[in-house]
Amino acid sequence: MDSNTAHNPVFMVLPPEVTVPEFHQSREPTATTLESTMPFPKLLTTKIKISGAIQILLGLMNFSFGVILVFTFVDPYPRFPFIFVTGYPFWSSILFVNSGACLIALERKGTETLVKMSRTMNCFSVLAAAFGIGLLAFGFVVDQHYLCGYSGEVSPCKAVNILFLGILIMLMVFSVLELLIALSFSVLSRHFDCCDCEEWC
Repeated sequence: MDSNTAHNPVFMVLPPEVTVPEFHQSREPTATTLESTMPFPKLLTTKIKISGAIQILLGLMNFSFGVILVFTFVDPYPRFPFIFVTGYPFWSSILFVNSGACLIALERKGTETLVKMSRTMNCFSVLAAAFGIGLLAFGFVVDQHYLCGYSGEVSPCKAVNILFLGILIMLMVFSVLELLIALSFSVLSRHFDCCDCEEWC
């Protein structure tokens, strides 16, 4: 031990004695139930954030396929495909991105206004996805031979037609996924009415 540390005094501050009050109750053991500090919706917060991110990605992919459809208006095709004429890839992507952004904002700060806004946007996304599935199904029928019906050459037409039908199938898959995600949040958000929004975020 060093001689410098041996001669330095140490001051200790002790708290006053804590007195325990005596209870005049019986000493029988009693069971106490404690409520969970983590309410049920707290488990859903990470899933809400992931669902919001997926909705934003689905909206961006819908928009990108709509941009690809812009380039189908070239000779010898006299019109745009049906799904492009309806504008579904563009207005659906706006709704999907907005509903995903509302979900992410809800996960970050849960207020009653954000819960209502997220529910409203997801209801609009459900309607848009369901309407889009109908439009895409009708587009399959209308534009089944869209590319090959106007082209005289058979070999490049079939490859491009398969690519076009692949885009329609991908738009259909994205719409079904968006429908499932938005519908699941719309159903699960009913549980948020009975709890305090501030306690689960």
